[in-house]
Amino acid sequence: MKRNLKFLASIAAAAALMVSAAGCSSSSTGSSESGSSASAETSSTEETASEEQITIGILQGSEHEALDQCRQGFIDYLAENGYEDGGKVVFDYQNAQNDQSNLKTISQRFVNNECDYLLGISTPAAQTLATETQEIPIVGTAITDYVAAGLVDSDENPGGNVSGVNDATPIGNQIGLIKQLVPDAKTIGIMYNSSEVNSQVQAEQAQAEAEAAGYAVEISTVSSSNDVAQAMETMCEKVDAIYIPTDNTFASAMATVGQISEQRGVPVIPGDTGMCEAGGVATLGVDFYELGKQTGEFMLKVIDGGDISTMPVEDPKVNLLVINKTLADKIGIEIPQELLDSADSIV
Repeated sequence: MKRNLKFLASIAAAAALMVSAAGCSSSSTGSSESGSSASAETSSTEETASEEQITIGILQGSEHEALDQCRQGFIDYLAENGYEDGGKVVFDYQNAQNDQSNLKTISQRFVNNECDYLLGISTPAAQTLATETQEIPIVGTAITDYVAAGLVDSDENPGGNVSGVNDATPIGNQIGLIKQLVPDAKTIGIMYNSSEVNSQVQAEQAQAEAEAAGYAVEISTVSSSNDVAQAMETMCEKVDAIYIPTDNTFASAMATVGQISEQRGVPVIPGDTGMCEAGGVATLGVDFYELGKQTGEFMLKVIDGGDISTMPVEDPKVNLLVINKTLADKIGIEIPQELLDSADSIV
């Protein structure tokens, strides 16, 4: 009889482990097998370890370098602080590929699978997660304006289950780069995807900064990456320089932007460093890898018991001056020596 009871106990322990491992994550199970000879003490220890393992659903709105770097910085920071994937945490990473139906489907799955915490990388990702749950803590990143996106009541006092780190860029300083790079410029073009709230907010700020600096402004919007090439061709006929904010659609098409910029001799100042390296001339922008690490630090505060409803949205801690001298030389833009001397990166 004792042998039967012990055998049933080992089966129950193994079943508990299997249920725990089949939670939110699809990237790693973190499970381990236990034979029928395992002691009750060993089974108890394994169950406790499994119970302590948390799941984080990571939803990335689209695939491009800045958001990829942000995600990697987040994962690396958690690993450096004892939360390595498959150990104390299991990540379920999903990329919606800039598709709204994918965003919704993935968000619903995360909620149905009862992830402990959620990470929304980009405004659309965080917005969709927030429509699916008001209970699971959602940490956001690579989001320009949480208030305008309807994610928080205020940056100082979010008031719900969403907070995180913004990617607000020094737009005034970015517009100022145009004066240094194209001193004779009279008209500036501003291009963005009008359906992205974060892009619209930045574009409005950029227009105000440009007009205050005495520039005439031309605005061009797109609805998808398929529109970028034609919009760039048209804009280059009208302006002396172009500003593009940290826009997900343009970020995924910066190779095209850079090619047309080079052909037409019109420099582009983009909103982030990855966009600059792919097809811009210069920018003072967010280091998205460091932004991801900052987001990881924020998530750990939530995991350690922080009340996300009272945790203020944080500004980026690191901005970098990046010069794409290779593209500038091809366009015929002379980079002032003072910019080269102060650059964090020259490509």
